[in-house]
Amino acid sequence: MQRTSGRNSGQRDTIIAKREKPGNKGLAVPSGRLARFARFGTMATAIGGGMLLEGAKRLADGERPKMSDILLTPNNAIKLTNQLANLRGAAMKLGQMLSMDASDFLPQELSEILARLRADAQYMPQKQLLKVMSSQYGPDWQERFAAFELKPIAAASIGQVHRATTHEGHVLAIKVQYPGVRESIDSDVDNVASLINLSGLIPKSLDIAPMLAEAKLQLHQEADYEQEAAYLKRFGKLLKGAPDYQVPSLHKDLTTGHVLAMDFIDSVPIESLETASQRDRNRIIKLLFGLLLRELFEFRLMQTDPNFANYRYNVETRQLVLLDFGATRAIPKRVANQYRKLAAAGMAGDRKAAQKAAIKIGLFDDDAADHHQEAIMDMFEMSMAPLRKKGPIDFADNAIAQELRDEGMRFAAARDFWHVPPVDTVFIHRKFGGVYMLANRLKAKVDIRTMLEAYL
Repeated sequence: MQRTSGRNSGQRDTIIAKREKPGNKGLAVPSGRLARFARFGTMATAIGGGMLLEGAKRLADGERPKMSDILLTPNNAIKLTNQLANLRGAAMKLGQMLSMDASDFLPQELSEILARLRADAQYMPQKQLLKVMSSQYGPDWQERFAAFELKPIAAASIGQVHRATTHEGHVLAIKVQYPGVRESIDSDVDNVASLINLSGLIPKSLDIAPMLAEAKLQLHQEADYEQEAAYLKRFGKLLKGAPDYQVPSLHKDLTTGHVLAMDFIDSVPIESLETASQRDRNRIIKLLFGLLLRELFEFRLMQTDPNFANYRYNVETRQLVLLDFGATRAIPKRVANQYRKLAAAGMAGDRKAAQKAAIKIGLFDDDAADHHQEAIMDMFEMSMAPLRKKGPIDFADNAIAQELRDEGMRFAAARDFWHVPPVDTVFIHRKFGGVYMLANRLKAKVDIRTMLEAYL
């Protein structure tokens, strides 16, 4: 299918819509509050039915199952991930966060099912796309482009990306937000929270209200494309003198609160470097850790979404391409300073100083039971052990990660300790965890100690 639109000069330009394959025409995003609420109701009904069947089966086998046991079955997880993926927006974004942050505390089968939420989302049908574009650019929006591909090149939780060409010949990536996403954030978070409470995984004594409020605020910021555009431009300036990184240039004249326009950069997914040489894999992870340290200690501004899709690689220029700055957060100076003290104490083996910094960061309260504090510090010592050795860390070696995972599982079972740390800490740790996961996936070997010492 092709559309043509006239320009003032009388020249005809082409808006390209690739023909859809049968059964692959996109899935409409439920944009109204009632429509989204109905989807959650359908989800709850389906999962509830699965719980009844699973519960009856286990009772027949002589078991006395807990609520969480019959909720977190692979069948229910499939239903949950499918519905969250179809809803998109805040519901899918929260599911992605849970799939990454809680993956070490879930059975492998469930982690793999939830990992589907980190893959590309369903895109919206062309009819819905055209309506969104008209609402942002006006009924004659096609005239702004020499060509616009209506079939997206990528789809995620909050929006989808299209390739376009300007009349001046610039190739752009146009990120279009799904309709109703911003308006449904608060209700989506509340509905997902209800599902979490239903699971019984979180103790009733744990107050997650502050975390939910921050999640709503963060998601509202991510859905504000004009704010993301400002961060995109700011990171471009911060990394202007760093030739190993590439940040797309913003096209402000085509950017609105629901559409973000930037240069299209020909690049490959960062995960595709799994087959690259050891030297290249080491270099990429070194660049990622280097950027992370600069964000925390130098810029005090961090892109906190560790999704692998936010990083790509320009094969021609050998640059690390940075995308998606919606989850960018300013890091307070006092927080950065406490992390500096924590790292310095850990490197020096000064447990007392490290414990003091950990309390000030909020990893645990000063009045936490002594045995809990000691257990957390034991885990910290374990994580710092590789950094005390000179030379590169082999991220393919999972021995310490496995030990930390086992300790974390034991902590998760000790519900008398559960504690929600400050939000800044949560997002910083998510970023560290995401970079670590990528380093493990690429089996990189990097001297992190030397890089970290430069900031202590």
